[in-house]
Amino acid sequence: MAKRSTRSRKPAKPDAIKLLKTDHAEVEKLFEKYDKGHKKMSASQKTSLAEEICKMLTVHTQIEEEIFYPACRGKVDDELVPEAVVEHQSAKDLIGKILGGRAGGEEYDAWVIVLGEYIRHHVKEEHSELFPQARKAGLDLKALGAEMAARKQELMRGGNGIAKDTLMARLFA
Repeated sequence: MAKRSTRSRKPAKPDAIKLLKTDHAEVEKLFEKYDKGHKKMSASQKTSLAEEICKMLTVHTQIEEEIFYPACRGKVDDELVPEAVVEHQSAKDLIGKILGGRAGGEEYDAWVIVLGEYIRHHVKEEHSELFPQARKAGLDLKALGAEMAARKQELMRGGNGIAKDTLMARLFA
C-alpha cells in the first residue's frame, strides 16, 4: 500500500496566462448577470454589480499594464501591446463614466453593456493572438504569474467596499 506524504505541498505558482484567463471568466459572469438582469434590478443592485465589475477590471488592467504587457514588449507582434493599451483606455473611460454616474441615469445601463462588449472584444484578441504569442516567446509565465498574483492581492486588499475615489485614482494615475 502506497504511503501518502504528510508534508504539506507548496501551492503551485500561477501561470500568468491562466491567471488572466480566470479573471476574464469571472468578469464575464458578472457582465452576463448584468446583461440578463439589469431591467429587473434596483438602482442599488445595479450600482453594486457595476462597481464590482469596475473594480475587477481596474485591478486586472493595472496588473496587465504594470507586469504582463512590459514582459511581452519586443517578444510579440509590435502592434499587440499598444492596441491592448488603447483598448484598456477605452474601457477606463467607460469605467469613469459608470463610477461617476447614477444607476437610474438614462445612459448608465448602456455604459455597462458597452463596456462588456469592449471587454469581450479585448479578451477575444488576447486569447487568440497575444497569449499564444506570449507562450511561444518563452516568457517565464510562472514567475510573471507569481508577481501578478501578488500585485493583484495587494490591489484587491480592502475588499469589495473599495471607495469610488480610489478606483478613479487608479484609473487615471
